[in-house]
Amino acid sequence: MKSVPIGQYMVNNGLITEEQLQNVLDAKKNDPNSAGKFFGDYVVELGYVTDVQFAQVLSRKQNIPFVDLDDPETVIDPEAVNKIPEALAKKHTIIAIKITGKRLTVASYDPVNFYIFEDIKVTTGMDVVPVLATKAAITKAIGKIYSSAAVGGLIEDVENNYKGSAEDVDKELEERVNDAPIVKLCTTIVESSFRADATDIHIEPFQTFTRIRIRVNGDLIELMNISNVVHNSLITRIKIISGMNIAEKRVPQDGRFSQVVDGTKLDVRVSNLPTVNGEKCVIRILATGDVGVRKITDLGMSDYNYDRFSRLIKVPQGVMLVTGPTGSGKTTTLYAALGELAKPNVNVITVEDPVEKNIEGINQCQVNAKAGMTFAAALRSILRQDPDIVMVGEMRDQETAEIAIRAAITGHMVLSTLHTNDAASTVTRLVDMGVAPYMVATSLIGIVAQRLCKTVCNECKAPRLSTAEENELMGIGEEAITIYDAVGCPKCNNTGYTGRRAIHEILLCTPEMASLIAADGKTDAIGQLARQQGCKLLRDNVSELVQEGITTMDELVKLTFAV
Repeated sequence: MKSVPIGQYMVNNGLITEEQLQNVLDAKKNDPNSAGKFFGDYVVELGYVTDVQFAQVLSRKQNIPFVDLDDPETVIDPEAVNKIPEALAKKHTIIAIKITGKRLTVASYDPVNFYIFEDIKVTTGMDVVPVLATKAAITKAIGKIYSSAAVGGLIEDVENNYKGSAEDVDKELEERVNDAPIVKLCTTIVESSFRADATDIHIEPFQTFTRIRIRVNGDLIELMNISNVVHNSLITRIKIISGMNIAEKRVPQDGRFSQVVDGTKLDVRVSNLPTVNGEKCVIRILATGDVGVRKITDLGMSDYNYDRFSRLIKVPQGVMLVTGPTGSGKTTTLYAALGELAKPNVNVITVEDPVEKNIEGINQCQVNAKAGMTFAAALRSILRQDPDIVMVGEMRDQETAEIAIRAAITGHMVLSTLHTNDAASTVTRLVDMGVAPYMVATSLIGIVAQRLCKTVCNECKAPRLSTAEENELMGIGEEAITIYDAVGCPKCNNTGYTGRRAIHEILLCTPEMASLIAADGKTDAIGQLARQQGCKLLRDNVSELVQEGITTMDELVKLTFAV
């Protein structure tokens, strides 16, 4: 079997079709930058399998163990990592993960490359045991493990460089902001945050120190504290690279910059706010075009909700709305729907603020309020571009909502988002914005309300029996069941949780629902009819996760508690 090419092996095992294999071979043949790229790079780029799935196939074919470095349960021994210098690890994209006597286990995405392992053997003086891992996971692990050891020393260097009072530092600010330690500190903060899967970085000045916190899984956790004499130089460095006015310290400013971390290009948005102790800076790390668009099967929906969502996106025309608070994964859901709908025979156009991911085969426009390119203005022009499917980043005002709904009535499929708490209140929000109820009833296909719910750490979760009050909140009988509490351990950074998954509430606009909306039905009546027609509420969804031991009662209360 080893002599069979990997592409044919995948076809024989039903992982890809003959047609897909030919597409991969054609892409490789026609790519002017094919040097140094493997078959696996192309099959992953074309979206036929994920990088993890391909690595698992390769592992079976070559009979070499596969290690998922992204799995929190995978332990990497720091002593093993230190056996290989960082420069060599980056050169070959490898990382040592375990020492067993005189044998060093090394993860590589090219485990049959004899020259790499000969190089390591000469450097370490140890026998090498290769295992297989994905290139992206190895790159991320290299950045995370080698850099974390250097952060403490870097902060010390920066603070030693800025001895003296804040006033002294201010005088020499512009000369100092480009020197190595402050540049390195700024880069390290973004790198460490990205590797911790953070969405935001908060740089907060206080009287005696500056606190840097990052938002991971929706919660702020402390990354580091630095001396307050470094604060002004750090903020000035961020202002320079994000295109702000460094002389203006009295008014809020916004900016943006790009940074490459572990081979991924990040789009970074910066917001600056003057406070009594100095300027507070919040940095938003946006997902980029380098991060693949999820498929609708990867959204974490229950089978019941997935079936309802699939029915929604089959409707040829109308409005589908995704609702929820900021940071609840609305855009990810919309992109997944677009990825499913964007076929070669349809014209898909989006208007977003900002464009977060570049999707192949879709025309994407970015809002620019200063130039007069608002959602409403862009939407008017888009409708003259012969679109089949239109995505509007957000319905912010009456004008945008009306144009989008008229577009749906005239035969287009429109996808958009709104900030509402649940599916039923979305209808009344549209009516409150000034859209006539009959227009909402005529155009609406359905509404997906969603939240992100933290998943409890399997290593340290503690079982217990539920109380009568908790059973009532979960909507189950009086008999106590086993549920879990978050505790905290080194694997989950003592938070008790590892990652998040989406919970959904999907309302379908049936003929009865359309009649109720047209008659100006209120939120309670719409919600009641939706439940009668099989709509599972957010609370039902999260309650199931608590009963399955995937999340905790704390999350149920935090996400769905109402007075």
